[in-house]
Amino acid sequence: MERLVSSNGAPDLAKWEIAVTAYLKKVQRHAPPRGTLQRIEAARASNATIPGAPTVVDLYVDPICPYTWIASCWLREVGRLRAIDVRHHVMSLHLLNAGGVLEKRYAGMVGPSRVAMAVVQQHGREAFATWHREFGHRIFDHWRFPTPREYRAAALDALVATGLPAALAEVAVSDAYDDALRASTDAAILPVGFDVGTPVVHIDGVAFFGPILNAVPMGDAAVRLFDGIRLVSESQDFFEFKRSRIAPPDVWYAPQERYDEGVRT
Repeated sequence: MERLVSSNGAPDLAKWEIAVTAYLKKVQRHAPPRGTLQRIEAARASNATIPGAPTVVDLYVDPICPYTWIASCWLREVGRLRAIDVRHHVMSLHLLNAGGVLEKRYAGMVGPSRVAMAVVQQHGREAFATWHREFGHRIFDHWRFPTPREYRAAALDALVATGLPAALAEVAVSDAYDDALRASTDAAILPVGFDVGTPVVHIDGVAFFGPILNAVPMGDAAVRLFDGIRLVSESQDFFEFKRSRIAPPDVWYAPQERYDEGVRT
């Protein structure tokens, strides 16, 4: 096997990039452009935050993803018990998978992320956070595979419920906000890398794909998970936890109910 270190013992990033590119082209039939590793390194360095500042969480979601919905609800739970500044951003699974084997799968589901991007551009991140909650409560009231018609109806209903212009629903079939959506997707994934999905979370400038949760942790359980993830993310050499999913996600979430250690009462 070819050595991937230079003569002084440091990693040979050029050889590593060649190896990774060859693997991704073989397995996924798509690989990032040359120099991506260097751009990832620069993005991670620029993401650094000031020590001692309030905890900032940048949450990047594609509204169609049930796991981004669960992650957003989890952070709502954390925010009830811990002072954190959650900033909501949009990303697109369609754009993330452009040129890959899953491109066609997400092509018909890009509408909600386009509407979300229009909300951000015209009314700000807080308006998007509110719209996403209304959209999520409609789409993820129970587990299913929503149809394009359901996505369109939920996007429109969420606009009406939040007092946003109903005309923004028409953006779903337009590419008018695709450049902004692509830039936001790039901002999400570049500090993480190229082998990611949704959600993407940046905690105090440390970016990672996930957490992928199968249900919403409630109360103290949500805070314990947050503290654990934050602790792990502080290790520069840590890069992955993973195990197989054996059940569909439990997308149900009702913050008005009372919980004790994550158990419904």
